[in-house]
Amino acid sequence: MNIDTGITSEVLTIKSETKLIDIFNKIISKKSETVYDYVESLNIDKSSKIIVIGTYFTGVGIVKKLSEKYDNILLADIYPHLEDLLYTEIGGKLQHKVKFTSNLDLIYSGSIVIDTTGFGGISVDETSRLDVDGFIIEDPVAEDNDRLLEEKNNIHERLNAVKCPNKAILKTKGIDSKTSGTMTLTIGVLTNLLNKCQKEEGVLYCACEMGFLEEVIFKEKNIGKFIDLINVPSLKISTIKPFDLEELILEEIDKINSKMI
Repeated sequence: MNIDTGITSEVLTIKSETKLIDIFNKIISKKSETVYDYVESLNIDKSSKIIVIGTYFTGVGIVKKLSEKYDNILLADIYPHLEDLLYTEIGGKLQHKVKFTSNLDLIYSGSIVIDTTGFGGISVDETSRLDVDGFIIEDPVAEDNDRLLEEKNNIHERLNAVKCPNKAILKTKGIDSKTSGTMTLTIGVLTNLLNKCQKEEGVLYCACEMGFLEEVIFKEKNIGKFIDLINVPSLKISTIKPFDLEELILEEIDKINSKMI
């Protein structure tokens, strides 16, 4: 437990050992392992071409997990600078070389296609041109608790449009978040933890180190800066009575579950 004194010796500051990147990676791992297991169930050759559409962040995690066995993987994304995420700690470690492209015409060249693009991603028309052995699409909606988001969600139309004998939806939920995006779930975990920690006896206040990091990634296009910003303790608590912060963090992350439906 990382404990320091606060303004006075009577008040202590607890700093979590768990960093922001650790929360990101634990959530990504739940998704990527679920996808990996499904791809394994298809009994394809390790050199079969697998195309993952969308990098941020589910896609990069899936690619890295699949690279443990498969050696013909293409990651496609309209944002060229997101290729840099392949060579960071986000989503784990790359085991085999992976190709990257921003040319979406190439998504039709694979045996297995995994669509993680969510809202505003690959269109129904684009999906209808796919003729593949396996197709997985990530559901961007988590708990079905927002009518507008549900109406915006077109994954079922995309799923029905693809020509494929093996289709599946990656569904991730568990903490009453509106969407299943890794960024959304990370913020959800932190928000729930802040509320939970504030109720602990002796706590003055608590804070997390999470900013609006989407702007760093997509506006500044600075992946290095993003990685630096998430390599910090996820939570800091001002309290007169120390408690096990790591256990609370793990309990919250453990509520998240990812499965194929």
